[in-house]
Amino acid sequence: MTNVRYPSSFFRFLVFGIFLNCFTTILVVPVYAAYPEKSVSLVSPFQPGGASDVLARVIVKPLSEALGQTVIIENKPGAGGNIGINYVARSKPDGYTLLITTSVLVINPSLYKNAGFDPFKDFLPISDCGASPNVILTKANSGINSFNEMITIAKNQPDTLNYAHAGIGVSPHLGMELFKSRAKINITPIPYPGGGPAIQAVLGGSTQIGSINILGLMPHLKSGALIPLAQTGRERSSEIPNVPTLTELGYPNTEAETFVAILAPAGTPSAIIERLSKEINSILQTAEVSERLKSYGFKILAGGPEVLRGRIQREVPMWKDVIEKAKVVVD
Repeated sequence: MTNVRYPSSFFRFLVFGIFLNCFTTILVVPVYAAYPEKSVSLVSPFQPGGASDVLARVIVKPLSEALGQTVIIENKPGAGGNIGINYVARSKPDGYTLLITTSVLVINPSLYKNAGFDPFKDFLPISDCGASPNVILTKANSGINSFNEMITIAKNQPDTLNYAHAGIGVSPHLGMELFKSRAKINITPIPYPGGGPAIQAVLGGSTQIGSINILGLMPHLKSGALIPLAQTGRERSSEIPNVPTLTELGYPNTEAETFVAILAPAGTPSAIIERLSKEINSILQTAEVSERLKSYGFKILAGGPEVLRGRIQREVPMWKDVIEKAKVVVD
Protein backbone atom coordinates (compact mmCIF):
# COMPACT_ATOMS: atom_id res chain seq x y z
CA MET A 1 0.00 0.00 0.00
CA THR A 2 1.37 3.37 -1.05
CA ASN A 3 1.54 6.09 1.59
CA VAL A 4 0.33 9.43 0.28
CA ARG A 5 2.14 12.40 1.70
CA TYR A 6 0.33 15.71 1.94
CA PRO A 7 2.17 18.98 2.34
CA SER A 8 2.05 20.50 5.80
CA SER A 9 0.23 23.53 4.37
CA PHE A 10 -2.69 21.27 3.45
CA PHE A 11 -3.07 20.14 7.07
CA ARG A 12 -2.88 23.70 8.33
CA PHE A 13 -5.62 24.71 5.86
CA LEU A 14 -7.75 21.71 6.88
CA VAL A 15 -7.42 22.43 10.60
CA PHE A 16 -8.20 26.11 10.05
CA GLY A 17 -11.32 25.20 8.06
CA ILE A 18 -12.58 22.87 10.76
CA PHE A 19 -11.91 25.49 13.45
CA LEU A 20 -13.68 28.22 11.48
CA ASN A 21 -16.72 26.03 10.87
CA CYS A 22 -16.98 25.12 14.55
CA PHE A 23 -16.52 28.73 15.62
CA THR A 24 -19.33 29.89 13.29
CA THR A 25 -21.65 27.10 14.39
CA ILE A 26 -21.05 27.54 18.11
CA LEU A 27 -20.79 31.31 18.44
CA VAL A 28 -22.64 32.93 15.53
CA VAL A 29 -25.65 30.83 14.62
CA PRO A 30 -27.18 30.66 18.14
CA VAL A 31 -27.16 34.45 18.40
CA TYR A 32 -29.89 34.62 15.75
CA ALA A 33 -31.44 31.20 16.25
CA ALA A 34 -32.19 31.99 19.88
CA TYR A 35 -33.91 35.30 19.08
CA PRO A 36 -35.80 36.49 20.99
CA GLU A 37 -34.44 35.73 24.44
CA LYS A 38 -36.41 38.48 26.19
CA SER A 39 -39.48 40.64 25.67
CA VAL A 40 -39.83 42.72 22.50
CA SER A 41 -41.11 46.31 22.52
CA LEU A 42 -43.43 47.47 19.77
CA VAL A 43 -43.34 51.27 19.88
CA SER A 44 -46.30 53.27 18.56
CA PRO A 45 -45.55 57.00 18.25
CA PHE A 46 -49.13 58.00 19.06
CA GLN A 47 -51.68 57.95 21.83
CA PRO A 48 -53.74 54.75 22.21
CA GLY A 49 -56.62 54.47 19.76
CA GLY A 50 -54.89 55.48 16.54
CA ALA A 51 -54.35 53.28 13.50
CA SER A 52 -50.94 51.93 14.54
CA ASP A 53 -52.09 51.30 18.09
CA VAL A 54 -55.24 49.48 16.92
CA LEU A 55 -53.27 47.14 14.68
CA ALA A 56 -50.62 46.57 17.35
CA ARG A 57 -53.24 45.48 19.88
CA VAL A 58 -54.75 43.02 17.42
CA ILE A 59 -51.45 41.27 16.61
CA VAL A 60 -49.62 41.52 19.95
CA LYS A 61 -50.97 38.31 21.46
CA PRO A 62 -50.43 36.01 18.44
CA LEU A 63 -47.01 37.60 17.86
CA SER A 64 -46.01 36.89 21.46
CA GLU A 65 -47.07 33.28 20.98
CA ALA A 66 -45.18 32.96 17.69
CA LEU A 67 -41.96 34.42 19.12
CA GLY A 68 -42.21 32.65 22.46
CA GLN A 69 -41.64 35.92 24.31
CA THR A 70 -43.88 38.74 25.50
CA VAL A 71 -44.40 41.57 23.03
CA ILE A 72 -45.08 44.87 24.81
CA ILE A 73 -46.80 47.86 23.22
CA GLU A 74 -45.20 51.18 24.16
CA ASN A 75 -46.99 54.41 23.25
CA LYS A 76 -44.54 57.29 22.87
CA PRO A 77 -46.58 60.17 21.43
CA GLY A 78 -45.53 63.71 20.67
CA ALA A 79 -44.44 66.04 17.88
CA GLY A 80 -46.72 64.42 15.32
CA GLY A 81 -45.09 61.04 15.84
CA ASN A 82 -41.50 62.26 15.68
CA ILE A 83 -40.68 61.50 19.33
CA GLY A 84 -41.53 57.82 19.09
CA ILE A 85 -40.01 57.40 15.64
CA ASN A 86 -36.73 58.96 16.73
CA TYR A 87 -36.70 56.86 19.89
CA VAL A 88 -36.70 53.67 17.81
CA ALA A 89 -34.25 55.07 15.25
CA ARG A 90 -31.71 55.53 18.04
CA SER A 91 -32.40 52.24 19.79
CA LYS A 92 -29.99 49.30 19.74
CA PRO A 93 -30.45 47.38 16.47
CA ASP A 94 -30.96 44.00 18.10
CA GLY A 95 -34.60 43.27 17.26
CA TYR A 96 -35.93 44.09 20.73
CA THR A 97 -37.21 47.59 19.94
CA LEU A 98 -39.45 47.86 16.87
CA LEU A 99 -41.52 50.67 15.38
CA ILE A 100 -45.17 50.35 14.37
CA THR A 101 -46.16 53.56 12.66
CA THR A 102 -48.42 55.14 10.09
CA SER A 103 -47.96 57.33 7.01
CA VAL A 104 -46.22 59.98 9.13
CA LEU A 105 -43.06 58.00 8.44
CA VAL A 106 -43.08 59.24 4.84
CA ILE A 107 -44.79 62.59 5.50
CA ASN A 108 -42.92 64.13 8.43
CA PRO A 109 -39.47 64.46 6.79
CA SER A 110 -41.03 66.99 4.37
CA LEU A 111 -43.57 68.45 6.79
CA TYR A 112 -41.16 69.41 9.58
CA LYS A 113 -38.07 71.56 9.21
CA ASN A 114 -36.24 68.92 11.24
CA ALA A 115 -38.15 65.70 11.82
CA GLY A 116 -34.95 64.18 13.22
CA PHE A 117 -35.05 60.95 11.22
CA ASP A 118 -34.48 59.65 7.70
CA PRO A 119 -36.92 56.89 6.64
CA PHE A 120 -34.33 55.51 4.21
CA LYS A 121 -31.21 55.53 6.37
CA ASP A 122 -32.50 55.03 9.92
CA PHE A 123 -34.76 52.01 9.46
CA LEU A 124 -35.04 48.58 7.92
CA PRO A 125 -38.53 47.64 6.70
CA ILE A 126 -40.20 44.53 8.12
CA SER A 127 -43.86 44.55 7.06
CA ASP A 128 -46.29 46.73 5.14
CA CYS A 129 -49.14 45.53 7.35
CA GLY A 130 -52.27 47.19 6.08
CA ALA A 131 -53.91 50.39 4.95
CA SER A 132 -57.19 52.18 5.56
CA PRO A 133 -58.81 54.80 3.35
CA ASN A 134 -59.78 58.30 4.31
CA VAL A 135 -63.43 59.22 3.85
CA ILE A 136 -64.80 62.54 2.62
CA LEU A 137 -68.10 62.93 4.43
CA THR A 138 -70.80 65.20 5.76
CA LYS A 139 -73.49 64.86 8.39
CA ALA A 140 -77.05 63.87 7.64
CA ASN A 141 -79.25 66.86 6.74
CA SER A 142 -76.26 69.12 6.13
CA GLY A 143 -77.70 70.25 2.81
CA ILE A 144 -74.95 68.46 0.89
CA ASN A 145 -76.50 65.32 -0.53
CA SER A 146 -73.81 64.04 -2.86
CA PHE A 147 -70.17 64.34 -3.89
CA ASN A 148 -71.09 66.25 -7.05
CA GLU A 149 -73.17 68.69 -5.01
CA MET A 150 -70.13 69.37 -2.80
CA ILE A 151 -68.05 70.08 -5.92
CA THR A 152 -70.72 72.38 -7.32
CA ILE A 153 -70.94 74.41 -4.10
CA ALA A 154 -67.14 74.65 -3.85
CA LYS A 155 -66.88 75.95 -7.42
CA ASN A 156 -69.88 78.29 -7.45
CA GLN A 157 -69.50 79.60 -3.91
CA PRO A 158 -65.71 79.75 -3.32
CA ASP A 159 -64.44 79.76 0.26
CA THR A 160 -67.83 78.93 1.77
CA LEU A 161 -67.07 75.29 2.65
CA ASN A 162 -64.65 74.04 5.28
CA TYR A 163 -63.56 70.58 6.34
CA ALA A 164 -62.40 68.98 9.58
CA HIS A 165 -59.31 66.80 9.77
CA ALA A 166 -57.32 65.12 12.53
CA GLY A 167 -54.28 67.41 12.53
CA ILE A 168 -51.89 69.26 10.26
CA GLY A 169 -49.89 66.93 8.08
CA VAL A 170 -51.83 63.72 8.68
CA SER A 171 -52.92 61.66 5.69
CA PRO A 172 -56.58 62.84 5.72
CA HIS A 173 -55.39 66.45 5.66
CA LEU A 174 -52.80 66.08 2.91
CA GLY A 175 -54.99 63.68 0.95
CA MET A 176 -57.75 66.30 0.85
CA GLU A 177 -55.25 68.94 -0.23
CA LEU A 178 -54.10 66.62 -3.03
CA PHE A 179 -57.70 66.15 -4.16
CA LYS A 180 -58.42 69.90 -3.99
CA SER A 181 -55.45 70.65 -6.25
CA ARG A 182 -56.65 68.07 -8.80
CA ALA A 183 -60.26 69.30 -8.64
CA LYS A 184 -59.21 72.97 -8.65
CA ILE A 185 -61.48 73.85 -5.75
CA ASN A 186 -60.95 75.49 -2.38
CA ILE A 187 -62.39 74.03 0.83
CA THR A 188 -60.82 75.53 3.96
CA PRO A 189 -59.04 73.04 6.25
CA ILE A 190 -59.84 73.15 9.97
CA PRO A 191 -57.43 71.07 12.10
CA TYR A 192 -58.54 69.20 15.22
CA PRO A 193 -56.45 67.27 17.76
CA GLY A 194 -57.32 63.80 16.51
CA GLY A 195 -59.94 61.87 14.61
CA GLY A 196 -62.47 61.88 17.46
CA PRO A 197 -62.69 65.69 17.75
CA ALA A 198 -62.80 65.98 13.94
CA ILE A 199 -65.78 63.62 13.83
CA GLN A 200 -67.55 65.63 16.53
CA ALA A 201 -66.94 68.85 14.59
CA VAL A 202 -68.82 67.46 11.61
CA LEU A 203 -71.59 65.95 13.75
CA GLY A 204 -71.99 69.25 15.58
CA GLY A 205 -72.04 71.34 12.42
CA SER A 206 -68.82 73.27 13.11
CA THR A 207 -67.65 72.15 9.67
CA GLN A 208 -69.77 71.07 6.72
CA ILE A 209 -67.29 68.44 5.51
CA GLY A 210 -64.86 66.02 7.08
CA SER A 211 -61.82 64.26 5.69
CA ILE A 212 -61.28 61.53 8.25
CA ASN A 213 -59.71 58.09 8.31
CA ILE A 214 -62.24 55.26 8.33
CA LEU A 215 -60.99 53.95 11.68
CA GLY A 216 -63.49 55.13 14.26
CA LEU A 217 -66.04 56.16 11.65
CA MET A 218 -67.94 52.90 11.23
CA PRO A 219 -70.45 53.37 14.10
CA HIS A 220 -71.40 56.81 12.74
CA LEU A 221 -71.62 55.59 9.15
CA LYS A 222 -73.74 52.58 10.09
CA SER A 223 -76.11 54.73 12.15
CA GLY A 224 -76.55 57.19 9.29
CA ALA A 225 -75.37 60.15 11.37
CA LEU A 226 -72.53 60.71 8.90
CA ILE A 227 -72.93 60.38 5.13
CA PRO A 228 -69.86 59.24 3.14
CA LEU A 229 -69.40 61.08 -0.15
CA ALA A 230 -66.19 59.44 -1.39
CA GLN A 231 -63.30 57.34 -0.21
CA THR A 232 -59.65 57.89 -1.05
CA GLY A 233 -58.26 54.35 -1.32
CA ARG A 234 -57.08 52.69 -4.50
CA GLU A 235 -60.09 50.41 -4.31
CA ARG A 236 -63.35 50.40 -2.41
CA SER A 237 -63.25 49.40 1.23
CA SER A 238 -65.12 46.20 2.03
CA GLU A 239 -66.73 48.05 4.96
CA ILE A 240 -68.28 50.75 2.74
CA PRO A 241 -68.52 48.97 -0.63
CA ASN A 242 -71.19 51.31 -2.02
CA VAL A 243 -69.02 54.41 -1.61
CA PRO A 244 -66.98 55.22 -4.77
CA THR A 245 -63.32 56.10 -4.82
CA LEU A 246 -62.09 59.47 -6.04
CA THR A 247 -60.66 57.74 -9.10
CA GLU A 248 -64.09 56.34 -9.95
CA LEU A 249 -65.54 59.82 -9.55
CA GLY A 250 -63.17 61.19 -12.18
CA TYR A 251 -60.15 62.28 -10.12
CA PRO A 252 -57.28 59.84 -10.79
CA ASN A 253 -53.96 59.95 -8.95
CA THR A 254 -55.59 61.16 -5.75
CA GLU A 255 -55.22 57.98 -3.69
CA ALA A 256 -54.42 58.68 -0.06
CA GLU A 257 -54.42 55.83 2.42
CA THR A 258 -53.23 55.72 5.98
CA PHE A 259 -50.88 52.76 6.04
CA VAL A 260 -49.48 50.95 9.05
CA ALA A 261 -45.99 49.45 8.89
CA ILE A 262 -43.47 47.80 11.17
CA LEU A 263 -39.76 48.63 10.98
CA ALA A 264 -36.54 48.03 12.90
CA PRO A 265 -33.55 50.30 13.51
CA ALA A 266 -30.94 50.26 10.73
CA GLY A 267 -28.26 47.67 11.43
CA THR A 268 -30.64 45.00 12.74
CA PRO A 269 -29.38 41.57 11.53
CA SER A 270 -31.10 40.31 8.39
CA ALA A 271 -31.95 36.97 10.04
CA ILE A 272 -34.02 38.82 12.65
CA ILE A 273 -35.74 40.95 9.99
CA GLU A 274 -36.66 37.81 8.04
CA ARG A 275 -37.98 36.03 11.13
CA LEU A 276 -40.13 38.97 12.18
CA SER A 277 -41.46 39.56 8.67
CA LYS A 278 -42.42 35.92 8.29
CA GLU A 279 -44.20 35.73 11.65
CA ILE A 280 -46.02 39.08 11.36
CA ASN A 281 -47.26 38.52 7.81
CA SER A 282 -48.43 35.01 8.64
CA ILE A 283 -50.41 36.39 11.59
CA LEU A 284 -51.99 39.13 9.46
CA GLN A 285 -53.29 36.54 7.02
CA THR A 286 -54.96 34.32 9.61
CA ALA A 287 -58.75 34.37 9.45
CA GLU A 288 -59.25 35.66 12.98
CA VAL A 289 -56.82 38.57 12.70
CA SER A 290 -57.71 39.58 9.15
CA GLU A 291 -61.45 39.60 9.84
CA ARG A 292 -60.97 41.63 12.99
CA LEU A 293 -58.83 44.23 11.22
CA LYS A 294 -61.22 44.39 8.26
CA SER A 295 -64.06 45.18 10.66
CA TYR A 296 -62.15 48.34 11.62
CA GLY A 297 -61.72 49.31 7.96
CA PHE A 298 -58.20 47.95 7.35
CA LYS A 299 -57.21 46.43 4.04
CA ILE A 300 -54.74 43.64 4.83
CA LEU A 301 -51.51 43.91 2.84
CA ALA A 302 -48.99 41.70 4.66
CA GLY A 303 -46.23 42.91 2.36
CA GLY A 304 -42.64 41.99 3.13
CA PRO A 305 -39.57 44.22 3.43
CA GLU A 306 -39.25 44.91 -0.31
CA VAL A 307 -42.91 45.87 -0.60
CA LEU A 308 -42.58 48.34 2.27
CA ARG A 309 -39.32 49.70 0.89
CA GLY A 310 -41.09 50.36 -2.42
CA ARG A 311 -43.91 52.20 -0.66
CA ILE A 312 -41.45 54.45 1.17
CA GLN A 313 -39.62 55.22 -2.07
CA ARG A 314 -42.90 56.18 -3.78
CA GLU A 315 -44.60 58.12 -1.04
CA VAL A 316 -41.78 60.30 0.33
CA PRO A 317 -41.51 62.34 -2.91
CA MET A 318 -45.30 62.22 -3.48
CA TRP A 319 -46.11 63.83 -0.12
CA LYS A 320 -43.20 66.23 -0.45
CA ASP A 321 -44.79 67.56 -3.64
CA VAL A 322 -48.23 67.88 -1.98
CA ILE A 323 -46.78 69.66 1.06
CA GLU A 324 -44.87 72.14 -1.07
CA LYS A 325 -47.83 72.94 -3.31
CA ALA A 326 -50.23 73.34 -0.38
CA LYS A 327 -47.58 75.33 1.53
CA VAL A 328 -48.05 73.27 4.66
CA VAL A 329 -45.34 73.86 7.27
CA VAL A 330 -44.97 72.70 10.87
CA ASP A 331 -42.14 74.12 12.99
